[in-house]
Amino acid sequence: MTTSERIEDIAIAMVAEGKGILAADESTGTIKKRFDSIGVESTEASRRDYREMLFRAGEAMKNHISGVILYEETLFQKAADGTPLVDLIRDAGAVPGIKVDKGAKLMPGSEVETVTEGLDGLRERLIRYYAAGARFAKWRAVIAITADTPSWNCVKANAHALARYAALCQEAGIVPIVEPEVLMDGEHSHHSIERCYEVTEWVLKTQFSELYDAGVNLEGLVLKPNMVVPGQKSGQQVSVEEVAEKTMRCLKSTVPPLVPGIAFLSGGQSDADATAHLSAMNAMFTPPWKLTFSYGRALQAAALAAWQGKPHNVAAAQRAFAHRARMNGLAATGAWRTELEQAA
Repeated sequence: MTTSERIEDIAIAMVAEGKGILAADESTGTIKKRFDSIGVESTEASRRDYREMLFRAGEAMKNHISGVILYEETLFQKAADGTPLVDLIRDAGAVPGIKVDKGAKLMPGSEVETVTEGLDGLRERLIRYYAAGARFAKWRAVIAITADTPSWNCVKANAHALARYAALCQEAGIVPIVEPEVLMDGEHSHHSIERCYEVTEWVLKTQFSELYDAGVNLEGLVLKPNMVVPGQKSGQQVSVEEVAEKTMRCLKSTVPPLVPGIAFLSGGQSDADATAHLSAMNAMFTPPWKLTFSYGRALQAAALAAWQGKPHNVAAAQRAFAHRARMNGLAATGAWRTELEQAA
Protein backbone atom coordinates (compact mmCIF):
# COMPACT_ATOMS: atom_id res chain seq x y z
CA MET A 1 0.00 0.00 0.00
CA THR A 2 1.46 3.37 -1.01
CA THR A 3 1.25 6.34 1.34
CA SER A 4 -1.44 7.89 -0.88
CA GLU A 5 -3.54 4.82 -0.06
CA ARG A 6 -3.80 5.26 3.69
CA ILE A 7 -7.39 4.47 4.61
CA GLU A 8 -7.69 7.89 6.27
CA ASP A 9 -6.83 9.59 2.95
CA ILE A 10 -9.20 7.39 0.96
CA ALA A 11 -12.01 8.22 3.42
CA ILE A 12 -11.33 11.96 2.99
CA ALA A 13 -11.38 11.57 -0.82
CA MET A 14 -14.75 9.80 -0.55
CA VAL A 15 -16.31 12.86 1.09
CA ALA A 16 -14.56 15.52 -1.01
CA GLU A 17 -16.16 18.98 -1.04
CA GLY A 18 -19.24 19.17 -3.26
CA LYS A 19 -19.05 15.50 -4.26
CA GLY A 20 -20.81 12.34 -3.15
CA ILE A 21 -21.04 8.62 -3.73
CA LEU A 22 -22.99 6.89 -6.50
CA ALA A 23 -24.54 3.65 -5.26
CA ALA A 24 -24.52 1.43 -8.39
CA ASP A 25 -24.48 -1.82 -6.41
CA GLU A 26 -27.99 -3.05 -7.12
CA SER A 27 -28.13 -6.82 -6.77
CA THR A 28 -29.10 -8.86 -9.83
CA GLY A 29 -32.67 -9.06 -8.45
CA THR A 30 -32.95 -5.31 -7.81
CA ILE A 31 -31.52 -4.22 -11.17
CA LYS A 32 -33.97 -6.61 -12.86
CA LYS A 33 -36.85 -4.75 -11.16
CA ARG A 34 -35.41 -1.41 -12.31
CA PHE A 35 -35.03 -2.71 -15.88
CA ASP A 36 -38.52 -4.27 -15.83
CA SER A 37 -39.90 -0.78 -15.12
CA ILE A 38 -38.52 0.45 -18.49
CA GLY A 39 -39.11 -2.80 -20.40
CA VAL A 40 -35.43 -3.79 -20.72
CA GLU A 41 -34.27 -7.37 -20.23
CA SER A 42 -31.64 -7.71 -17.49
CA THR A 43 -28.62 -9.53 -18.98
CA GLU A 44 -24.93 -9.27 -18.17
CA ALA A 45 -24.53 -7.12 -21.30
CA SER A 46 -27.47 -4.78 -20.57
CA ARG A 47 -26.34 -4.29 -16.97
CA ARG A 48 -22.83 -3.53 -18.24
CA ASP A 49 -24.13 -1.05 -20.87
CA TYR A 50 -26.23 0.79 -18.30
CA ARG A 51 -23.46 1.16 -15.77
CA GLU A 52 -20.86 2.00 -18.41
CA MET A 53 -23.16 4.80 -19.56
CA LEU A 54 -23.16 6.26 -16.01
CA PHE A 55 -19.40 5.87 -15.52
CA ARG A 56 -18.70 7.55 -18.88
CA ALA A 57 -20.89 10.56 -18.00
CA GLY A 58 -17.85 12.84 -17.80
CA GLU A 59 -19.42 15.98 -16.36
CA ALA A 60 -21.25 14.15 -13.57
CA MET A 61 -18.40 11.80 -12.66
CA LYS A 62 -15.54 14.30 -12.70
CA ASN A 63 -17.33 17.14 -10.94
CA HIS A 64 -19.78 15.58 -8.52
CA ILE A 65 -18.99 11.90 -7.85
CA SER A 66 -16.26 10.96 -5.36
CA GLY A 67 -16.82 7.19 -5.33
CA VAL A 68 -18.94 4.44 -6.85
CA ILE A 69 -20.27 1.40 -4.99
CA LEU A 70 -20.25 -1.63 -7.29
CA TYR A 71 -21.90 -5.03 -7.24
CA GLU A 72 -19.39 -7.89 -7.45
CA GLU A 73 -20.26 -8.63 -11.10
CA THR A 74 -19.51 -5.02 -12.11
CA LEU A 75 -16.16 -4.90 -10.29
CA PHE A 76 -14.81 -7.51 -12.69
CA GLN A 77 -16.64 -6.38 -15.87
CA LYS A 78 -15.09 -4.67 -18.88
CA ALA A 79 -16.65 -1.91 -20.94
CA ALA A 80 -17.74 -2.60 -24.55
CA ASP A 81 -14.27 -1.49 -25.78
CA GLY A 82 -12.47 -3.78 -23.32
CA THR A 83 -11.59 -1.16 -20.66
CA PRO A 84 -12.18 -2.47 -17.12
CA LEU A 85 -15.12 -0.54 -15.62
CA VAL A 86 -12.96 0.10 -12.54
CA ASP A 87 -10.56 2.05 -14.77
CA LEU A 88 -13.38 4.26 -16.07
CA ILE A 89 -14.19 5.18 -12.47
CA ARG A 90 -10.57 5.83 -11.53
CA ASP A 91 -9.96 7.87 -14.70
CA ALA A 92 -12.85 10.13 -13.69
CA GLY A 93 -11.09 10.76 -10.37
CA ALA A 94 -13.52 8.68 -8.28
CA VAL A 95 -12.79 5.81 -5.88
CA PRO A 96 -14.14 2.35 -6.82
CA GLY A 97 -15.95 0.50 -4.03
CA ILE A 98 -17.69 -2.83 -3.54
CA LYS A 99 -20.83 -4.07 -1.77
CA VAL A 100 -19.69 -7.04 0.33
CA ASP A 101 -22.66 -8.13 2.44
CA LYS A 102 -24.76 -11.15 1.49
CA GLY A 103 -28.09 -9.56 2.30
CA ALA A 104 -30.44 -9.21 5.25
CA LYS A 105 -31.90 -12.53 6.44
CA LEU A 106 -34.79 -12.97 8.89
CA MET A 107 -33.70 -13.44 12.48
CA PRO A 108 -34.80 -16.75 14.04
CA GLY A 109 -38.31 -16.43 15.46
CA SER A 110 -39.07 -13.09 13.77
CA GLU A 111 -41.18 -12.26 10.74
CA VAL A 112 -39.91 -8.66 10.58
CA GLU A 113 -36.39 -8.30 11.94
CA THR A 114 -33.30 -9.20 9.96
CA VAL A 115 -29.57 -9.52 10.48
CA THR A 116 -27.17 -8.99 7.60
CA GLU A 117 -24.96 -11.94 6.70
CA GLY A 118 -21.64 -12.23 4.85
CA LEU A 119 -18.82 -12.38 7.43
CA ASP A 120 -17.74 -15.95 6.64
CA GLY A 121 -14.97 -15.82 4.03
CA LEU A 122 -15.02 -12.00 3.97
CA ARG A 123 -11.30 -11.64 4.76
CA GLU A 124 -10.40 -13.67 1.66
CA ARG A 125 -12.92 -11.85 -0.53
CA LEU A 126 -11.55 -8.46 0.52
CA ILE A 127 -8.06 -9.48 -0.65
CA ARG A 128 -9.53 -10.31 -4.07
CA TYR A 129 -11.55 -7.08 -4.22
CA TYR A 130 -8.51 -5.00 -3.27
CA ALA A 131 -6.50 -6.64 -6.07
CA ALA A 132 -9.33 -5.78 -8.50
CA GLY A 133 -9.11 -2.09 -7.51
CA ALA A 134 -11.74 -1.64 -4.80
CA ARG A 135 -10.65 0.78 -2.07
CA PHE A 136 -13.83 0.99 -0.04
CA ALA A 137 -16.64 -1.41 0.80
CA LYS A 138 -20.27 -1.26 1.88
CA TRP A 139 -22.32 -3.36 4.29
CA ARG A 140 -25.98 -2.51 4.93
CA ALA A 141 -27.88 -3.42 8.07
CA VAL A 142 -31.63 -2.87 8.15
CA ILE A 143 -33.64 -1.88 11.23
CA ALA A 144 -37.46 -1.87 11.01
CA ILE A 145 -39.75 0.25 13.15
CA THR A 146 -43.05 -1.45 14.05
CA ALA A 147 -45.24 -1.53 17.18
CA ASP A 148 -42.80 -3.90 18.89
CA THR A 149 -39.53 -3.51 16.97
CA PRO A 150 -36.68 -2.95 16.87
CA SER A 151 -35.61 -5.35 19.59
CA TRP A 152 -32.33 -4.98 21.43
CA ASN A 153 -31.31 -8.35 19.98
CA CYS A 154 -31.66 -7.02 16.41
CA VAL A 155 -29.92 -3.68 17.09
CA LYS A 156 -27.04 -5.43 18.85
CA ALA A 157 -26.60 -8.24 16.29
CA ASN A 158 -26.44 -5.84 13.36
CA ALA A 159 -24.12 -3.37 15.09
CA HIS A 160 -21.78 -6.23 16.02
CA ALA A 161 -21.70 -7.61 12.46
CA LEU A 162 -21.06 -4.14 11.01
CA ALA A 163 -18.16 -3.62 13.43
CA ARG A 164 -16.59 -6.98 12.52
CA TYR A 165 -16.96 -6.15 8.82
CA ALA A 166 -15.40 -2.70 9.36
CA ALA A 167 -12.39 -4.15 11.18
CA LEU A 168 -11.80 -6.71 8.41
CA CYS A 169 -12.00 -3.99 5.74
CA GLN A 170 -9.44 -1.80 7.47
CA GLU A 171 -7.10 -4.77 7.87
CA ALA A 172 -7.27 -5.18 4.07
CA GLY A 173 -6.57 -1.48 3.34
CA ILE A 174 -10.20 -0.86 2.42
CA VAL A 175 -12.41 1.90 3.88
CA PRO A 176 -15.67 0.54 5.31
CA ILE A 177 -18.93 2.37 4.69
CA VAL A 178 -20.90 1.58 7.84
CA GLU A 179 -24.61 1.58 6.95
CA PRO A 180 -27.12 0.94 9.73
CA GLU A 181 -30.38 1.93 8.03
CA VAL A 182 -33.52 2.62 10.03
CA LEU A 183 -36.17 2.02 7.36
CA MET A 184 -38.80 4.67 6.60
CA ASP A 185 -41.23 2.37 4.82
CA GLY A 186 -43.11 0.80 7.71
CA GLU A 187 -46.87 0.25 7.45
CA HIS A 188 -47.38 1.77 10.83
CA SER A 189 -49.05 4.97 11.87
CA HIS A 190 -46.86 5.24 14.98
CA HIS A 191 -43.63 5.66 12.93
CA SER A 192 -43.46 9.38 13.72
CA ILE A 193 -40.36 11.54 13.24
CA GLU A 194 -39.95 11.47 17.05
CA ARG A 195 -39.96 7.65 17.05
CA CYS A 196 -37.46 7.64 14.15
CA TYR A 197 -35.21 9.95 16.20
CA GLU A 198 -35.29 7.64 19.24
CA VAL A 199 -34.52 4.51 17.22
CA THR A 200 -31.81 6.16 15.09
CA GLU A 201 -30.10 7.54 18.21
CA TRP A 202 -30.19 4.09 19.86
CA VAL A 203 -28.86 2.37 16.74
CA LEU A 204 -25.99 4.84 16.27
CA LYS A 205 -24.97 4.88 19.94
CA THR A 206 -24.85 1.07 19.87
CA GLN A 207 -22.96 1.10 16.56
CA PHE A 208 -20.14 3.35 17.74
CA SER A 209 -19.79 1.36 20.95
CA GLU A 210 -19.34 -1.82 18.87
CA LEU A 211 -16.88 -0.09 16.50
CA TYR A 212 -14.83 0.95 19.54
CA ASP A 213 -14.83 -2.60 20.94
CA ALA A 214 -13.70 -3.97 17.56
CA GLY A 215 -10.74 -1.55 17.41
CA VAL A 216 -12.00 0.22 14.28
CA ASN A 217 -10.15 3.41 13.29
CA LEU A 218 -12.85 6.11 13.12
CA GLU A 219 -10.73 8.26 10.79
CA GLY A 220 -10.81 5.49 8.20
CA LEU A 221 -14.55 4.95 7.82
CA VAL A 222 -17.56 6.70 6.31
CA LEU A 223 -20.97 6.49 8.01
CA LYS A 224 -24.04 5.96 5.80
CA PRO A 225 -27.08 6.59 7.99
CA ASN A 226 -30.73 7.32 7.34
CA MET A 227 -32.08 10.80 7.87
CA VAL A 228 -34.53 11.33 10.73
CA VAL A 229 -37.86 11.35 8.90
CA PRO A 230 -41.39 10.13 9.59
CA GLY A 231 -42.41 6.77 8.13
CA GLN A 232 -43.78 6.98 4.59
CA LYS A 233 -47.17 5.71 5.73
CA SER A 234 -47.31 7.55 9.07
CA GLY A 235 -49.39 10.40 7.65
CA GLN A 236 -47.14 12.90 9.46
CA GLN A 237 -46.10 15.98 7.47
CA VAL A 238 -42.90 17.72 8.53
CA SER A 239 -40.88 20.59 7.10
CA VAL A 240 -37.48 20.31 5.46
CA GLU A 241 -36.09 22.35 8.37
CA GLU A 242 -37.44 19.92 10.96
CA VAL A 243 -35.84 16.95 9.21
CA ALA A 244 -32.53 18.85 9.05
CA GLU A 245 -32.70 19.93 12.70
CA LYS A 246 -33.64 16.52 14.11
CA THR A 247 -31.14 14.65 11.93
CA MET A 248 -28.29 16.96 12.93
CA ARG A 249 -29.23 16.79 16.62
CA CYS A 250 -29.29 12.99 16.48
CA LEU A 251 -25.93 12.78 14.70
CA LYS A 252 -24.26 15.28 17.03
CA SER A 253 -25.33 13.18 20.01
CA THR A 254 -23.97 9.93 18.57
CA VAL A 255 -21.23 10.34 15.94
CA PRO A 256 -17.69 11.23 17.11
CA PRO A 257 -16.12 14.24 15.32
CA LEU A 258 -13.15 12.04 14.31
CA VAL A 259 -15.33 10.42 11.63
CA PRO A 260 -14.37 12.27 8.40
CA GLY A 261 -17.73 12.13 6.71
CA ILE A 262 -21.36 11.10 6.68
CA ALA A 263 -22.87 10.10 3.34
CA PHE A 264 -26.64 9.81 3.71
CA LEU A 265 -28.75 7.18 2.04
CA SER A 266 -31.92 8.42 0.34
CA GLY A 267 -33.95 5.51 1.75
CA GLY A 268 -37.07 5.89 -0.34
CA GLN A 269 -37.30 9.70 -0.20
CA SER A 270 -38.15 11.42 -3.49
CA ASP A 271 -35.19 12.75 -5.50
CA ALA A 272 -36.08 16.34 -4.56
CA ASP A 273 -36.62 15.61 -0.84
CA ALA A 274 -33.29 13.79 -0.52
CA THR A 275 -31.54 16.79 -2.08
CA ALA A 276 -33.47 19.44 -0.11
CA HIS A 277 -32.89 17.76 3.26
CA LEU A 278 -29.13 17.39 2.67
CA SER A 279 -28.80 20.99 1.53
CA ALA A 280 -30.72 22.30 4.55
CA MET A 281 -28.40 20.47 6.96
CA ASN A 282 -25.34 22.01 5.33
CA ALA A 283 -26.92 25.47 5.08
CA MET A 284 -28.34 25.59 8.63
CA PHE A 285 -25.44 24.02 10.56
CA THR A 286 -21.65 23.79 10.60
CA PRO A 287 -21.21 20.06 11.07
CA PRO A 288 -17.97 18.59 12.47
CA TRP A 289 -17.95 16.06 9.60
CA LYS A 290 -18.46 16.41 5.85
CA LEU A 291 -22.16 15.79 5.12
CA THR A 292 -22.78 14.40 1.68
CA PHE A 293 -24.80 11.80 -0.24
CA SER A 294 -24.55 8.14 -1.13
CA TYR A 295 -27.59 7.79 -3.34
CA GLY A 296 -28.68 5.03 -5.69
CA ARG A 297 -32.20 5.50 -6.99
CA ALA A 298 -32.21 9.23 -6.17
CA LEU A 299 -29.26 9.73 -8.56
CA GLN A 300 -30.27 7.17 -11.20
CA ALA A 301 -34.07 7.18 -11.57
CA ALA A 302 -34.17 10.08 -14.06
CA ALA A 303 -31.28 8.64 -16.09
CA LEU A 304 -32.86 5.19 -16.21
CA ALA A 305 -36.17 6.64 -17.46
CA ALA A 306 -34.37 8.67 -20.14
CA TRP A 307 -32.23 5.72 -21.29
CA GLN A 308 -34.96 3.10 -21.94
CA GLY A 309 -32.19 0.69 -22.99
CA LYS A 310 -31.66 2.46 -26.33
CA PRO A 311 -28.20 3.54 -27.56
CA HIS A 312 -29.57 6.77 -29.09
CA ASN A 313 -30.81 7.83 -25.63
CA VAL A 314 -27.41 7.57 -23.94
CA ALA A 315 -26.57 11.29 -24.18
CA ALA A 316 -29.99 12.30 -22.78
CA ALA A 317 -29.64 9.81 -19.93
CA GLN A 318 -26.15 11.12 -19.12
CA ARG A 319 -27.55 14.67 -19.00
CA ALA A 320 -30.29 13.54 -16.60
CA PHE A 321 -27.67 11.85 -14.40
CA ALA A 322 -25.41 14.93 -14.56
CA HIS A 323 -28.30 17.17 -13.44
CA ARG A 324 -29.11 15.06 -10.36
CA ALA A 325 -25.41 14.74 -9.53
CA ARG A 326 -24.95 18.52 -9.80
CA MET A 327 -28.03 19.22 -7.64
CA ASN A 328 -26.74 16.87 -4.94
CA GLY A 329 -23.22 18.25 -5.24
CA LEU A 330 -24.68 21.69 -4.48
CA ALA A 331 -26.67 20.21 -1.59
CA ALA A 332 -23.42 18.84 -0.13
CA THR A 333 -22.27 22.46 0.29
CA GLY A 334 -25.69 23.85 1.30
CA ALA A 335 -26.02 25.78 -1.98
CA TRP A 336 -28.96 23.95 -3.59
CA ARG A 337 -32.10 25.95 -4.37
CA THR A 338 -35.49 24.78 -5.70
CA GLU A 339 -35.19 27.29 -8.57
CA LEU A 340 -32.14 25.42 -9.89
CA GLU A 341 -34.35 22.36 -10.47
CA GLN A 342 -36.79 24.36 -12.56
CA ALA A 343 -33.99 26.03 -14.52
CA ALA A 344 -32.98 22.62 -15.85
